[in-house]
Amino acid sequence: MNDFNRAYTPRTGAGSMDMSVNEGLRAFMLGVYNKMALGLLLTAGLAYGVGALVPESVTLTLLTGPLGMIIMFAPLAILLISSFAMRNPSPLGANLVYWSVVSLIGISMGAIVYVYARQPDGMFIVSKAFLTTAIAFGALSLYGYTTKRDLSGFGTFLIMGVVGIIVASLLNMFIFKSSMFHMVISVVGLLLFAGLTAWDTQRLKNMYFQIEGNVRAISVATTYGALSLYLDFINMFQFLLSIMSPRN
Repeated sequence: MNDFNRAYTPRTGAGSMDMSVNEGLRAFMLGVYNKMALGLLLTAGLAYGVGALVPESVTLTLLTGPLGMIIMFAPLAILLISSFAMRNPSPLGANLVYWSVVSLIGISMGAIVYVYARQPDGMFIVSKAFLTTAIAFGALSLYGYTTKRDLSGFGTFLIMGVVGIIVASLLNMFIFKSSMFHMVISVVGLLLFAGLTAWDTQRLKNMYFQIEGNVRAISVATTYGALSLYLDFINMFQFLLSIMSPRN
């Protein structure tokens, strides 16, 4: 996975890209967005199934207690373990990581459907948050793809911010349990993942020029690129939903 995090060095020589390179880049980015969209579709299906279709006893078993904690933190564990164990991932390995993370997040997000479906206008709030996220994500990703400004300098800052948000969320979940602190975390988290959306898009665009012509590398990069943007979208959605939700 680390092979796909190298800094991009612009080419020297020709002043404009070859048309075949443009076509290759478009095909690469389209592959990333298509796989991300399929991941979101699977997540939505699993979330609705767990939160609304299966018996309530099954829902509560999956989302509470020890099993609920395992499902909640398993995606993070998979990402951490794979980053160390898969130094040169294969297309199959990358896909196993991607669909495992997507499926587990989909199951855990059944809690959103379960809770909001039982509130007045709850699913309307969820739909509004999702639509707002989709519009914002599209605009930010388009900016990252088209801007000539180098966003690489923001990467370290944004990633450090995400680590801080994870730590703060865990502290608030188990120790502070403060609604005000939760709101601050949601606002900061939303801004961080908004920045990551633009940064990840530009990073993927630049990455293509390092690996063009390498079918295996492009396949792996497409999957991990979809995973990066998928996680940006999901986190933006969850933080925005938290901000939009009425406070009791």
